[in-house]
Amino acid sequence: MMSNKANNDSENPICDIVCVHPDTVRTYSDQVLSIDRATELAELFKTLGDPTRIRIMDALAKSEFCVCDLAELLDLSQSATSHQLRVLRNSNLVKYRRDGKMVYYSLSDNHVQELYRQGLEHIDE
Repeated sequence: MMSNKANNDSENPICDIVCVHPDTVRTYSDQVLSIDRATELAELFKTLGDPTRIRIMDALAKSEFCVCDLAELLDLSQSATSHQLRVLRNSNLVKYRRDGKMVYYSLSDNHVQELYRQGLEHIDE
């Protein structure tokens, strides 16, 4: 049986001694994300942390959809679809356009499309 220390080291390896490298810290100290930016990015990833929202993103990565068609495609109620679209819209991940009585959604821009595509590539590795 492995000791707790050996088990912890393999699960979460850390340095055996404390030895700060001042030159390295100084080089990168002004390049690390601020707490505010890190919080914004964490919120973005939280928004993407819901399977229903990911499925909506997947559909919108393929085409623009009206709310009715999107709900039907994903087997969701229009209310649930609308709620999830609002969350995605509040994070600037999707945008909409109105055409008469219809509302069509699409991904906000190419950055969102690329973020989605790279996420898929990463899980497929």
